[in-house]
Amino acid sequence: MIDTSTTTDALRAKLGRPPRVLVTKIGLDGHDRGSRLVAGFLRDAGMEVIYTAPWQAIETVVNQAMEEDVDAVGISSLATDHLLVPKLMQAMNDAELDDVAVVVGGIVPDNEVPDLTAAGVAAVFHPGSSREEIVDTLSKLIAERRAD
Repeated sequence: MIDTSTTTDALRAKLGRPPRVLVTKIGLDGHDRGSRLVAGFLRDAGMEVIYTAPWQAIETVVNQAMEEDVDAVGISSLATDHLLVPKLMQAMNDAELDDVAVVVGGIVPDNEVPDLTAAGVAAVFHPGSSREEIVDTLSKLIAERRAD
C-alpha cells in the first residue's frame, strides 16, 4: 500500500473529492498488464480510476474524459501506439480539455519522448518508474492544472 499522506491526501482536500484518472490504451495494443497494475496502485493511493478495455479509439478516449470529468488521462503503450498520442492531444485540445493532464507509460523510446512532450504530454513513465514517482508526479500535475 502506498502512503498517500504526502501525495493524494492534499490533492483530495484541494479538489473536495478524489482525483479522477482515466487509464486506457489507444490503437491496437492489447497488452494490458501494465495498465491494470498502474490502475490498481492509483486506486490504492486514493485516486478514483476509470479503467477501459484496450483498443480504444481516440474519439472514445476524449468522450470518456469529458463524460467522467477526469483530471488526468494515462495512456499505456507496450507497442508503438504512443505514436498516436499527438493525435489524441490535438483532439483533447479541440475539445477544450487542455486542463486535463495526459501522461504516457510503457515502452517509449527515449528519442520519441520530445515529440510527445512537444505535443503536450505532461510526463512519460518508462519501465522501472516507481509507484511513488508516478503517484507523486500525477498528483502534482493535477494540482497545477486544477489551481482554481
